[in-house]
Amino acid sequence: MQPGPPSAPIRADDALAALDATAQAALVHRGEVSPDELVRAACARIESLDGALGAVAVRTFEAALAESARAPRDAPFAGVPFLMKDVGARQAGRPYYAGNRALRAADHRASADTVLGARFRALGLAAVGNSTTPEFALQSNTWPLATGPARNPFDLARSAGGSSGGACAAVAAGLVPVAHASDGAGSIRIPAAWCGLVGLKPSRDRIAWRHFGAARADVEFVVARSLRDTAAFLDALRPSERAAQEPGRFAAAACAERAAAAKRLRVAFTTRAPGGFDVDVACARAVEWTARALAARGHAVDEGAPPSLYDHAERQVYGAILGNDEYRGCLDELAERLGRAVGPDDVEPFLWELAHLADEPLAERVVADARAWVEGWSQVTAAWFEEVDALVTPTVVEPAPPLAHLDPTALAPLALLERMVPHMAFTEPWNATGQPAITLPLAQTREGLPVGVQIVAAPRREETLLALAAELLG
Repeated sequence: MQPGPPSAPIRADDALAALDATAQAALVHRGEVSPDELVRAACARIESLDGALGAVAVRTFEAALAESARAPRDAPFAGVPFLMKDVGARQAGRPYYAGNRALRAADHRASADTVLGARFRALGLAAVGNSTTPEFALQSNTWPLATGPARNPFDLARSAGGSSGGACAAVAAGLVPVAHASDGAGSIRIPAAWCGLVGLKPSRDRIAWRHFGAARADVEFVVARSLRDTAAFLDALRPSERAAQEPGRFAAAACAERAAAAKRLRVAFTTRAPGGFDVDVACARAVEWTARALAARGHAVDEGAPPSLYDHAERQVYGAILGNDEYRGCLDELAERLGRAVGPDDVEPFLWELAHLADEPLAERVVADARAWVEGWSQVTAAWFEEVDALVTPTVVEPAPPLAHLDPTALAPLALLERMVPHMAFTEPWNATGQPAITLPLAQTREGLPVGVQIVAAPRREETLLALAAELLG
């Protein structure tokens, strides 16, 4: 595949597609549109546009129509069309392939709702399909060999990012207003930045999900075009008892007028990438513009970052140890779902080779030592935020690259991994610390490609992110 000139952006142009999830739900609540109409309009958009995008790996139109008919009209997002990511949260009876060809060939179905899958149902969302994801969500580009790549709606020759690339491409193109996503090293923020969306990685354990309390690096949430949708879903997806105690907490934080009147914050910024990777001029300038904009609004803004952020060599060593453990875990999960042993023909070369870099699983002590080092590093890094309210960085070191640069059919697995590592330089650290981080579509290149700016807050301070985002997005 050779990169060519930018294509015309793909964007649904019907009136409903222009509305965010909050606005679509309001139409239903006022009786101006039925859930059936919302779902059928989304299905028509997918039929019309997704052949070029490749954002929807599995279509479940009939099931979505049935769900929308059953959803209570007073549900917060009754009938709003939605996409489940093809990995992570599950809903009983729905296809669940995790971007894997063996699960796809077996038409594997989820046996039960996960906690988050059940919450999506309770909100009234109608899942019209599963978004495309790289196999087991392991890459910063979305090109599963089982279905082909998800393409960037701003330029079809470029990457939509990963691993929530299908979700972000679909939302950016207007196929659906919001979609399920997950983030283990930047998998919400990277594709959101490349597709021009608001992409929040919530704090660890902020969202009700199946691994609550497990101190994992990955989290699940949604991607959206609007900040108010992001805040509304942050309110709606918290554990029930917390949501009941503080209704509308995050929606209030995202109010522009309230944010402008709030106390001024201590904000740091940096364009220096961990690992010494080059940062594209457009990405650096977007951060510098953001710093000036926040200073103009009265915030105390200085250049700086946690010194530990640049312990890159050590973090790579320990990351490789934990990565090998994760890759082998994916093979074990696949074997359990298929009910048999798995071999190289069941998975992509990327996963098989990286899982077998070591002849045997690493000793438990080695893995435990790696986890302990990462935990200690995380505590030191998070402690830096005791003196700073927020840190502004590029989301990714470059705008969306050509798909050809990340072609899994042309690159050996280790070469592909080497090209992906820089994409996670600014995002992955906050998965390790469990801190909230958001990417905002604040700039674009001369060619019209989106450029995201990331803001990281002190632990469990999503309100800080939402308030700063409200000021910047107006």
